[in-house]
Amino acid sequence: MSQTFFEPEVSEQQRSKQTQVAAVGETAAVTLSADDFSALEERVVRAVELVKRERQARAAAEDRAAKAEAQLAEETPVVEQMKQEIRSLRAERDQVRQRVERLLTQLDALEL
Repeated sequence: MSQTFFEPEVSEQQRSKQTQVAAVGETAAVTLSADDFSALEERVVRAVELVKRERQARAAAEDRAAKAEAQLAEETPVVEQMKQEIRSLRAERDQVRQRVERLLTQLDALEL
């Protein structure tokens, strides 16, 4: 009967040691989990900052694009006017060239 009485004491001591080991393991797991959580938190913060920067960059790009479109809309009539002026100047140049050629032809005819 002393053996049966002794066995519960041994198993109680073993349980106590197992509980202590488990407590140390849980503390290590909690520490590890806290480190993991801290790393995860840092990654989330970096991701949030990255998203903020990208949104700001996108907003800036959209602003630049809107300004460029507005500038293009303002300058399009000027460009069309300049194109028309170039066409008329080229036509005038062709007329002047033809007149000069006629005059040169007339001068050549006089010298013969």
